Amino acid sequence: MESRLTRFRELMEEQQLESMLVSHPINRRYLTGFTGSSGWVVITQNEQFLISDFRYTGQAKEQAVHFQFVEHQGNPFADIKEILNRASVDSIAFEENHLTVAQHQKLQEALEPITTTPSSGLVEKVREVKEEEELKLLRDAVNIADQAFGEIVKKIAPGMTERQISLQLEFLMREQGAFSSSFDIIVASGPRSSLPHGVASDRVMEKGDLVTMDFGAYYKGYCSDITRTVMLGKPTDQQREIYEIVLEANRQAIEVIQGGVTGKEVDSVAREVIRKHGYGDAFGHSTGHGLGMEVHERPGLSPKEESRLQPGMVVTVEPGIYLPEIGGVRIEDDVVVTENGCEVLSKSSKELLIID
Repeated sequence: MESRLTRFRELMEEQQLESMLVSHPINRRYLTGFTGSSGWVVITQNEQFLISDFRYTGQAKEQAVHFQFVEHQGNPFADIKEILNRASVDSIAFEENHLTVAQHQKLQEALEPITTTPSSGLVEKVREVKEEEELKLLRDAVNIADQAFGEIVKKIAPGMTERQISLQLEFLMREQGAFSSSFDIIVASGPRSSLPHGVASDRVMEKGDLVTMDFGAYYKGYCSDITRTVMLGKPTDQQREIYEIVLEANRQAIEVIQGGVTGKEVDSVAREVIRKHGYGDAFGHSTGHGLGMEVHERPGLSPKEESRLQPGMVVTVEPGIYLPEIGGVRIEDDVVVTENGCEVLSKSSKELLIID
């Protein structure tokens, strides 16, 4: 936690911020280690505070060992003002993307004449490059998802509904230690597999269906996110064709990932594979996104992403082709960026699995 605070304070200094109020629960947990559901973090250049109520006094002191704990009596903003006054601070930045208008108004009124300044993405910037302990937890989260996939393909059969598959995936991941799934599990079959975010429905799967499963495990605060597409029965020539194209796009994008490459460059490699085979219009989303304590983080792998990948970043690689009335294919891996390449965390086979 100390190294995270050091890096965060360096960003504060770059932006000439006297102090910072952190309200986003994920950012609060990242900086403090505190897993409670309520709390505010105040960081100055010399001190750091965690403010919460009596429910979390013992937990906060145990988890947030590098922070001074302040137990508020119903109005945390009064305690924040007292902290800032003692530190002789004239202004405080707040997370504009995570504070409601009503909360900001109350904050302004409580802190006056201290100035409140909107800020965006500071903690998220520190979170982009993962520490070794974070990478270990991410590997565990991915392994849980991989193991669940290995079990679910033994159960999938025509006549089952998408929801049945989704529920079994959730159970399999929780059985291995996941707190929950990372997001609403996507199971999309037949024509519905052309919906990139086709959350599981009551549709009964049939022979001849492509079945796309996008799922991940939420494990000790970290998310995995993998996608595999399987085939129920013998594929048509076009179904096999689009599968092989997406697989090629996935593999070629992974091959170019390394420190110093931009997200835009990785995206263009995957997009060009799909475009040259005539399906460019059927790939409408980005090639990937950052992954960590949230399932969607920075950096992105998209046509607009100019920032460069750094060793220790974790990203997904998930090209797809989606054809209404026919179906779709997406293949997604989780990878860690290294100096000269990347480490693919997801180990589930990507060869077309035909289930009879």
